[in-house]
This record gives sequence, structure tokens and C-alpha cells, in this order.
Amino acid sequence: MTRIAAVLVRQRMAQAAPPGVDPREFLEAVAEDTYEMVAGLELVTPVLITSIPELEEIVWPGTEVITIKDDEPLKIILQRLNADHAAVISADAPDLPPLLVGKLFRELGRAEITICPAENGGAVAIACALPAPTWADPDLDDADIVATLRAQAPGPRRVATTPGWHRLRTHEDVERLDPGLEGWENTRALVAAR
Repeated sequence: MTRIAAVLVRQRMAQAAPPGVDPREFLEAVAEDTYEMVAGLELVTPVLITSIPELEEIVWPGTEVITIKDDEPLKIILQRLNADHAAVISADAPDLPPLLVGKLFRELGRAEITICPAENGGAVAIACALPAPTWADPDLDDADIVATLRAQAPGPRRVATTPGWHRLRTHEDVERLDPGLEGWENTRALVAAR
């Protein structure tokens, strides 16, 4: 069984940069922290999916980097991944606990798609077996992604959820980062320096 954990980076994720922090540097920091968490997972191959030029410098040598258009739908992106199971994690969750990614994969034993919901709507991450179910057209920024996917699914039990987390979508969200949590060193250093 092959598993991919892909970190998805889109340009709009830079908009959460706090005042006084360069948006590009902020985007690189959160993406690198999210990637480092994923790269540390056992039995999972990390992948970077990005619409940002020259972002491959944040990943370990040998990591697959998939370049996308900024508005490329997740349904199309999933077709470009080669594994039995894949999780796509939004890069704007630099302090996401690795345990939540593990729960996404575990829930695939009873559902076709699993979602880690984001506070204030959307999803932090989504996982499915590949090829992805043809009925699903997921969007991590859909305000009610769980309801949307359950409406698309042939049956409600095909979509499962795990405990949720938060994403950094506004500069106020940066205050949600917990200094007591391990990880997110790059974001921590950038935010502390301002």
C-alpha cells in the first residue's frame, strides 16, 4: 500500500501574513513547516503541489514537486498523484499535528473520502483512495465541504470526518498558533521577528 501526503500551496495563502511580514516569506515559511511535518511521517511519501515559482527549495532532495495553475481544481490535481491512497494538506496549517494526518488515512478503511475540517469553514486536509471517486469534486476552500461532498456522494457514509484544525487565512489567524506545540519553526521565527 503506497501513501502520498501532498502539501498544497496556492498564492492566496500569502494573504495571512501579519503586518510587517513579507507575504512571500510568510508563504514559504508556512509551506515549509507543513512540508516538514509531512516529510516526518512514517510510511508516507511527501509531495509538494504548488502554483508558486521556485518553491522546490523548501523540500528535501528527491521529493516530487508538481506545478499547478493557481486555480487548478483539486479533482484534477488528484489525477496527477500516483499512489494507492493520497492526502492533500493545505500549506496554511503549519502547526497541524501529524496525528491528524494519520487519522485521515485510517478513516479510509470505512469511507471513500475523509476530511479534516477547518475552523471557520473549508478543510485543512482531505484524503481518498486513488483514483479518486468520480462523484467527488472537493474544494478545500468550500465553506461547507462536508455537506457538499455528502450531497455529491451516492451515500452519506462515503464521506467521513476527523477532528478539525485551523488554517491561517487572515493575519488575525496567526494568533491561533500555539507556542506550546512542537513544529512550525519557520513560521514561529518569522512571526517572532516582526
